Amino acid sequence: MTATTTLSAITLRNFVGGRFVEADRAFEKRSPVDGALVAMVAEADRNTVDSAMRSARTALEGPWGRTGAGERAALLRRIADRIDARFDDLLAAEVSDTGKPLHLARGLDIARAAANFRAFADMMASAGIDSYLTEMPDGRRALNYALRKPVGIVGVIVPWNLPLLLLTWKVAPALACGNAVVVKPSEETPSSATVLAEIMAEAGVPEGVFNLVHGFGPDSAGEFITTHPDLDGITFTGESSTGSTIMRAAAPYVRPVSFELGGKNAALVFDDVDIDRAVDGLTRSIFTNTGQVCLCTERVYIQRPIFDEVVARLVDSAEALRLGRPEDEATTTGPLISTAHRQKVLSYLELARDEGARVVTGGGIPDLGSDLSGGAWIEPTLWTGLAHNARVMREEVFGPVAGLIPFDTEEEAIGLANDTKYGLAASVWTNDLERGHRVAGSMRVGISWVNNWFMRDLRSPFGGAGLSGIGREGGMHSLAFYTEPTNVCVTLSDATPSDGRQA
Repeated sequence: MTATTTLSAITLRNFVGGRFVEADRAFEKRSPVDGALVAMVAEADRNTVDSAMRSARTALEGPWGRTGAGERAALLRRIADRIDARFDDLLAAEVSDTGKPLHLARGLDIARAAANFRAFADMMASAGIDSYLTEMPDGRRALNYALRKPVGIVGVIVPWNLPLLLLTWKVAPALACGNAVVVKPSEETPSSATVLAEIMAEAGVPEGVFNLVHGFGPDSAGEFITTHPDLDGITFTGESSTGSTIMRAAAPYVRPVSFELGGKNAALVFDDVDIDRAVDGLTRSIFTNTGQVCLCTERVYIQRPIFDEVVARLVDSAEALRLGRPEDEATTTGPLISTAHRQKVLSYLELARDEGARVVTGGGIPDLGSDLSGGAWIEPTLWTGLAHNARVMREEVFGPVAGLIPFDTEEEAIGLANDTKYGLAASVWTNDLERGHRVAGSMRVGISWVNNWFMRDLRSPFGGAGLSGIGREGGMHSLAFYTEPTNVCVTLSDATPSDGRQA
C-alpha cells in the first residue's frame, strides 16, 4: 500500500487529483485484535477537501464529463481486474483494520468489491432510456426520451463494519454514471480505501474522478465534505443520528441524499419450522462479523411451543463460536471494532441486566490471554426475560447480542416485529410457504427474508424505512440516484388543420 514509512508505522495519506498528498496532522489507527499500532493516518484539513472538490469539478468539466457509458463500463471492469490482482493487499488491509477472520474478509468483503464493479459495469452497458411516442389531442406528435446525466460531485461516506464492500457499493455506480467522488472512509478503517485509491490510478481512472480524504466527522473531513458548497449529492451508510446531522447539512443546498442507516432487525420463528435450519440461520444473523452488520438480528421472536428448544440450541451455537486471531483458521469470530465501541456494547448489556434480563450465555469480556488483552473482545451474548418495550430491545446495540422473546400467534409476531422506529430488515422462519410470503410481505422493512439471511441479488432494491434510511441502492435504483434525467421532446408532426388537411 502507498504510505510514508517511519520507524514506528506507516502513514496512510489522502489521495487528491490523482496523487497522494501530505497533511499537517495525523491520527493513530490501532488494531482491535491486540491494540497494536496499525498506521498513522493523515487527517485532511479544509484546504485538502477544497482541493479534492476542485479536482473533481475539473474532471467533470474535462474529458471525463464526455465519456460514454461503454467507455465507463470498460473502466469499471479494469478496476475489478485490478482488485483481483491486488486481492492479497486488500485482504491484509481489511483484516488489519477490522480484525475480522480471514475467511470472512476473503469470501465476503474483497470478493464483493470486485463483483460490485462488474455488476454496475454490466448494468450501465445494458441500461436503456425511457422513450415515448406522444400523440396530443390536437394531432401533434412527438418523441420524448430521457437522457441520464451525472449528478456531479458525490460525497461518499462509509462506515467501518464492511468498509471496502460498502465503499465499492457506492463508488462503482457513481463512476458508472459519470460522476466524480470525494470519499471519506471511517477513521477506524482507512487502509483498504487507501489501497483502492492506488487501484484507481493503476486502472487509469482520470485524475480528480476519485478523491480520498481521511478524518473524522465534526470539524473534520466529514463535516468539510457535507457542508461544502460545491458538493452535488451525498451517499452515506452509518448510524441514524449521523444521518440526521448530514441531512441538516444538506438541507440549505437541497442536495439529494441516499442513506442506509441503523436497524433493530427482527427474526420471527414459527413452530412449524425446520429447527436445524432456523438455528443455523439465526446464528449467522446474530453473530456474523461480531454482530457488526446493519442487517444483523437483535430481536428474535420464537413461537412458544418451541421457545425453550430454540433458546437452548442457540446457546449451544453461541458457545461453539471460537474467538481468536484472524489468521487462525479455527477462528469464527473477531473482536469489536474498538475498545470505545466495546464500552458502548457493554453498557447495553448492563442495561439489559438492570431491566431484568436473564443472560443465558456470554455477557462479558472473554479471557483470551495476555497477547490479546489489548483488543476489543466481547463474548457472544443472548438473553431472555425482557419485555418487548425494554430499552435494550428497542435501541440498536450493534454487537454480537440478541434478546429472545416468545409469542403465541402470527398476528402478535407481526405486531411485535413492526413495533419499532427502524425498518431495515427482517427474517421469517417457517415451513409454511404461504405463511412465509404473507408474513414477509407484512414487514415494514426494506428487505424481508424467508428461511435465509444475507442473500441478495445486486440488482434488487436495498435500503430501509423510518430511522433505517432514505432511498434505495442496487441495480437501476442506484443508477437513478447517481443521475439526473433530462427529458428531450422532439416534434414529429404539427397539428392537423381544422379543415382536415395534413399540416
